[in-house]
Amino acid sequence: MKTVSYRKDNQVLLGVKTDKGILDVAAAVAKYSEFASAPTSAMELIDRGQEGNDLLAKLAVAASGDDALYLAEESLDLEACVPNPSKIICVGLNYRKHADECNLPYPPSPLLFSKFNNTLSGNGDDVKLPENSSQVDYEAELAIVIGKTTKNVSKDEALSYVYGYCNADDLSARDLQMKTSQWLLGKTLDGFAPLGPYLVSADEVPNPNALNIKAFVNGEERQNSNTSDMIFYCDEIISYISEHFTLYPGDVILTGTPEGVIHGYPKEKQVWLKDGDQVTIEIEGLGSLTNTLKK
Repeated sequence: MKTVSYRKDNQVLLGVKTDKGILDVAAAVAKYSEFASAPTSAMELIDRGQEGNDLLAKLAVAASGDDALYLAEESLDLEACVPNPSKIICVGLNYRKHADECNLPYPPSPLLFSKFNNTLSGNGDDVKLPENSSQVDYEAELAIVIGKTTKNVSKDEALSYVYGYCNADDLSARDLQMKTSQWLLGKTLDGFAPLGPYLVSADEVPNPNALNIKAFVNGEERQNSNTSDMIFYCDEIISYISEHFTLYPGDVILTGTPEGVIHGYPKEKQVWLKDGDQVTIEIEGLGSLTNTLKK
């Protein structure tokens, strides 16, 4: 199942992507009382997992003849597809060729840092360029969305704790990131974690460790790789994190970026993101996430 979260009348609403458009879940639930228990927000859907997916699938079938319940996707003001995660955990230097282009050794264990909820933005949102940085970079990333409380899970079991996946752009202000030994400052600026457009349930992604992943700037391809180049695969990342702290439904894990970021270019070829630049992230089966940088 593919879902979106969108803003309307100061609310964040849930929609289901279908061949007819985006099903307005709240309106459909109001009309079809037998589905009153269906989840009406992304966080409720994630928490209820397959049972919630099944209810929404049945609701979409029941509502399929009512065109008034479907919205044109391009008309929606999309929110991050996971609107309010309790944690946003990121993995650094997790692609072999990306570590190579940065002339850095492969980390012996996942290199973790965090972003906060102020970084969230949705497909189509403008992202403000920080006034105190001149080195803003893109990073195409696969995001894991946790579906069940996760603590001390084995690698073999880890993927069964995943609700789904989405595109992410780990935007980074490199001059701020490298200002100290801690990366947080350059990673946690407002809007610097676009997620979406879709939250895609895990049953539609049979192998997250074998997905094509790309980034484009103003239509020019900058990154083109596959998640198979990750140093630590999705199951390893989840298991490792869960050894140290508990993950909860809706927590988001950004799994690292492949080669092709501006930071990896020779210094004479580094042209950082500027006002009006449009960045698009595409991952196989997850749709296309586009944001524009603005002063």
